[in-house]
Amino acid sequence: MTWAGSPDRVESQLVPEAGYELDTFPISGFPRRPGVALVRALARAVRAPFACARILSRRRPDVVLGGGGYVAGPMVLAARLRGIPAALTEADAHLGLANRLAAPFARRVFLAYGIPGRDGAKYRVVGRPVPQAHLGGDREEARARLGLPAEGPVVGVFGGLAGAQALNRFAVDTWGESGPTVLHIAGERDFTELRPRVTRPDYVLVAVAESFGDALAATDLAISRAGGTVWELAATGTPAILVPYPYATADHQALNARYFADGGGAVTMRQEELERVPALVDELLADPERLRGMGEAMRALAKPEAADEIADELLALAGRG
Repeated sequence: MTWAGSPDRVESQLVPEAGYELDTFPISGFPRRPGVALVRALARAVRAPFACARILSRRRPDVVLGGGGYVAGPMVLAARLRGIPAALTEADAHLGLANRLAAPFARRVFLAYGIPGRDGAKYRVVGRPVPQAHLGGDREEARARLGLPAEGPVVGVFGGLAGAQALNRFAVDTWGESGPTVLHIAGERDFTELRPRVTRPDYVLVAVAESFGDALAATDLAISRAGGTVWELAATGTPAILVPYPYATADHQALNARYFADGGGAVTMRQEELERVPALVDELLADPERLRGMGEAMRALAKPEAADEIADELLALAGRG
């Protein structure tokens, strides 16, 4: 298996670190306003399928999987033109523009959530794959490694890889001096600003988690955005207060959050309602039975076989191709 992507995005670091080969080609998203950047993006988009065709000619894959976003579209198109079966994955409850454009060239589209109008043989709802390394952590060992108390509830604040500035500042302002035990993964951007504002030992603030599996195992209640992390919370049965990013395209994080809230595993809160979160946290931590029920609901909503289902379907497509 090899990977392809942009030389200036996160995959250029993560893929080689994981031990896989990476082919890169210039590609960028389309700015919303006219200007030089838009012209440059359009020029890259025109050239990208040709660069992808050269990669495919060299690698000679049996099947291509697009991970969503503007990087995947040119590769799926190039695969179609070369007669190589291709599939797409959509991680959110809204089919993004790049996937909408690429879907006609794919034989299968794997959805994390059911999306109205996207059904039939081409579309299959499988959930979102979760790294196995993030599952099955030991609570006691995880807390010891993270410097958290062995007993008592822990609130986890998770904002994603880059961190979520509104959540970061809210958490430190609310619990930096007193409150429940907190494990706060802030992201590297805000960490330096936040660090001096935490004044107690049972508020563990880190820029990144060396093992997100430990963070999940140690946490009794999560406060999180509603991106990909929600599927890891579900797989580990972690109750959550979900605060969707308010500027996500088509408000797709709110759609993601609704799936888990409707299933009883989470409570959703708009960003402008963050002042209501401390009372809700106190209420939930004081009701272990409710937390336990939410955790069970999260597990029921999880789709732990997502990666296996996608892999099996890709092998079948490769065989037919």
